[in-house]
Amino acid sequence: MDVGTRTENAPKASVTRAEIGDILGYLPHRYPFLMIDRVINIDGDNSGIGIKNVTYNEPQFQGHFPAEAVMPGVLLIEGMAQTAGVLCMVAEGRERPSLVYLMTVDKAKFRKPVRPGDVVAYHMTKERQRGNIWRFHGEAIVDDQVVAEADVSAMIVRE
Repeated sequence: MDVGTRTENAPKASVTRAEIGDILGYLPHRYPFLMIDRVINIDGDNSGIGIKNVTYNEPQFQGHFPAEAVMPGVLLIEGMAQTAGVLCMVAEGRERPSLVYLMTVDKAKFRKPVRPGDVVAYHMTKERQRGNIWRFHGEAIVDDQVVAEADVSAMIVRE
């Protein structure tokens, strides 16, 4: 079995990575607002690392800023939230999009600009989960340096 793909009888712990096709199955986000390309090192909903390959042809760089392209901080936070969303969906065993609402962003810090050509690794760690609400701490890392961090919480609306 491909570790990024679940089957009906597969235990939840067997999912250790999610490629783009898996992410499209777990999250409702689509271009141009899908901010992760894969998720690796998945440990249920406990932790995982979302990967984003930043390229100049993304729409945000047309206006932020054309002469000095910088990834908007809010999109780094969104990448963290989407990584956490994949972890929640993996833990729930969901394979189709659900509504996931970002509820809070706390302690957000932006330490260094992210530019086209960078590969961002969103290191997400679950702090707690109660019912359909999860809280994660995230660090966005480029070349072994923390470029942003935040605590995010989200609610999954079950269909």
